[in-house]
Amino acid sequence: MSFTPTLSRLRALLREPLVHFLVAGLVLFILYSLVGSRPALDSDPVVVTPGKIANLAMAFTRTWQRPPTRQELNGLIEDYIREEVFYREARAMGMDQDDTIIRRRLRQKMEFLTEESADARPPSEAELQAYLDQHVEAYRLEPQVAFRQVYISPDRRGESVEDDARRLLTQLVAEGAAADISERGDSLMLPQTVSLAPQFEIERTFGAQFTEALLRVEPGNWVGPIQSGYGLHLVFVSERVDGRVPSLAEVREAVLRDLLANRRKQALDDTYKRLRDQYEVVVQWPAPEAREKPAEAK
Repeated sequence: MSFTPTLSRLRALLREPLVHFLVAGLVLFILYSLVGSRPALDSDPVVVTPGKIANLAMAFTRTWQRPPTRQELNGLIEDYIREEVFYREARAMGMDQDDTIIRRRLRQKMEFLTEESADARPPSEAELQAYLDQHVEAYRLEPQVAFRQVYISPDRRGESVEDDARRLLTQLVAEGAAADISERGDSLMLPQTVSLAPQFEIERTFGAQFTEALLRVEPGNWVGPIQSGYGLHLVFVSERVDGRVPSLAEVREAVLRDLLANRRKQALDDTYKRLRDQYEVVVQWPAPEAREKPAEAK
């Protein structure tokens, strides 16, 4: 008797997306049945002692070479409470059985399961489009410009720099787009010809002041002088592409990546809040004089 057909059918079944979805659903059902409405495993309150707060502050000081601010210290305390809550919940699910990994690893397991639940349902096209619409500035395509420039140095020209720039501009306007600029103007370690480049690249090379003025220039004519941190420039814009909001098809992968990352973070925050509410949390701040000591550590 041959089991080959049966094994082949089993392999084919395991590759079916519906089977994967059902398995993920089963995992979620088990997870939420364990933590959804169950009372906290440990009835003892989560206590953040003055000593623990001092240790958190000292660890921060050793790492960053400065004491934490009150806001940063509150963040460290909240992160410790988050770790304790996830640690206790992980133990409640038996994740620590036959496992010697430290509590942070247990917290990571809890967070990993929560993130998996957030990824169980792929986002629809409508959800992707809605995310793009809500975060449009993060995906906006910058304007692009292609141009030629002739540099006029104030250091070399002195008081005649403005007059020299105007005389040279008159010559360039007369010659038009075909003007030979290889021997025109003063030398500068910047390109005379720039192919179509986005705004941020031009700013990185010529500076924000020059780029802002350049973006207002209409293509097809020599204009100037335009000021930069280096001096004066006579400019011919050969092409300009205005900035715009891309379609979803153009940035779909980036939007999908960001949406899933945002969904995972939201799932973690929501799960932590729900679990934390099941615990009594006591933060025992040290006396004022003791609380100031970690902040004075050098």
